[in-house]
Order: sequence, then structure tokens, then C-alpha cells
Amino acid sequence: MKRIILACIFIWGSALAQNDLYPREEVYGGGIGYSTMYMILDSLPGESILSDLGLPKGNIRSRPFVLYGGEGFAQMSGPWRLGGYAGMGTARTSNVFDVFLYVNRDDTLGYKEPVLGAVGDSIHSQYNDDLSIEARMILMLGAITVEYVIPISRDLELTAGALMGLGRYSLSIDQHIGTPSWEDYSRNIYGYIGADDKLYVPIDDANTTLDSAATTIHTDGMVPIAVTGSMTELSGTFFNFQPYVAVKWQFLDRMGLRLSAGFNKGTIGAGQWKLNGHSPIADSPKSALQGFALRIMVYFGL
Repeated sequence: MKRIILACIFIWGSALAQNDLYPREEVYGGGIGYSTMYMILDSLPGESILSDLGLPKGNIRSRPFVLYGGEGFAQMSGPWRLGGYAGMGTARTSNVFDVFLYVNRDDTLGYKEPVLGAVGDSIHSQYNDDLSIEARMILMLGAITVEYVIPISRDLELTAGALMGLGRYSLSIDQHIGTPSWEDYSRNIYGYIGADDKLYVPIDDANTTLDSAATTIHTDGMVPIAVTGSMTELSGTFFNFQPYVAVKWQFLDRMGLRLSAGFNKGTIGAGQWKLNGHSPIADSPKSALQGFALRIMVYFGL
């Protein structure tokens, strides 16, 4: 009888050991791998600029903004895990415009459609090439991750965490007429750079004196000379925060898959935009980069 009782206790203990799919002792490990983030932004910073330039932005907002990068994590103490993420993504939109000449018959800048039945003062310019405008958006993120791990089984776990770090968003606008050439971008838009490191600004009217021209430039500002293309970059740096939940599945001994879903929140403050990376734009608006975010990571590790 004692042998039967001992055998039952042994079988019961062995069954419990088999059902303990996730060991109770602390497990230390980590992993690193390739991570892709898909962000569906509520709004795109600089949308008003794209609209004023006549560029289609619907195809950018309707599709996710994709960031490609890397991600890593390491078990620290108990269920707590630390990691990091770095990624970059780009999107673009462009359009080509015919060149028309028009007569401005009032004091308001810009072209106005003629009243119904009236004849408009505009004509297609056959002497100019078409105008090409391209806008490119670049988003870069670098952050740390803090996670709390909830084990489900030995190879499956649920994680709640947050991604915190810095981001940089830039909007580059390229405008050119005709076929761009390398020499066009080496020309100064206001004049000519001399060997003595001075900018020489030409005067259109040869009969104007230098003093009169200087007074006019001081009043109206310098007018760019004829160039075939120009490029402008608007950029801003912001703090990024993204709470999320994740599922980690270790489908091989040293390889696994992580799926993370959360909400991204980042804001470029008013007046924090910069022109070409160094000149602050004091009247720039507040811009948010927020929306649903999904990360897919294939990692190597434990």
C-alpha cells in the first residue's frame, strides 16, 4: 500500500512539473533584431505648406508612415526589462505644373479666378519649362523602452511598456524648372561670391547709383536672381512618448517574434521649427505627431 501511495505522489509531482511551462525563478536574457514601425498619424506636420504648394497629401496620410530600424531588449530584474529602439522613415509627394502668365489688376497678391462670364488675364507661357515641386518628409526616432513582462508560457509572454526618447521631423521642398543641373546648385541666389569671400549683388538698372540701389535693397530687401531650382528644409526636434502592449513568441531556441501596438505622441512646440537646420522660425505653429503605432520585430536571443 505504501508503494502505491509513493507511486501516486511521484506521478502527481511529475505532472505538476510538466505543467510548469514557465519557471518561477528569474530568467536573465535579451535579444536584438530588425524592427519595422507603422504609424498612422492623425495629421502630417506641414500640411498647410503642402496645400499652398499644390501638392497632393492624401496619399501620405492614408497610408502608414513606415520607419525601418533596430530594437533590442534585456531582462534586468524579475519581470522588468529595458531596451532601446532607433528607426527612420521617409515619405514623399510631388507634382508638375504648367507655367501661365497673368496680370494682377488689384493690390492683393496671388492669382484670382475671373468672375463668371469675364475673360481672365492669363496666358500659357510657351517659353518656360514646367515647374516641378517635390516634398520629402523624414522622421527619425531614438528611444529607450521600459517593459513589465507577464509570462503566459515558456515560449509566449505578454508585455506592457513605454517607448520614450527624442525624434526629429524634417520637411524638404525642392522646386525646379526644366532639367536640373549640378552647376545650378552651386550658384548663389542673390549674387556672386568673389575670391575675397564677399557677396556681390548685381543692379538691374545700370543708370541707378550705388547709393540709390543700397537704399532700395534696404527698403524692399534683396531679390533673388534667376535660378532654375531651390531647396528648403524645415525641421523640428521633439520628445516622443509611446505606451504600448506587446506579445513575444519564441518560436526557435534563439529566435522569436514580437508584435507591439500602442499610441504615439510627439509635439514640436510653437516657434521650435528651424530653417535649413540653423535659423529659428519664431512664428512657426505647434505641430503634433500622434497616432496609432504598430511595431513588428524579428529578434535573435532569449
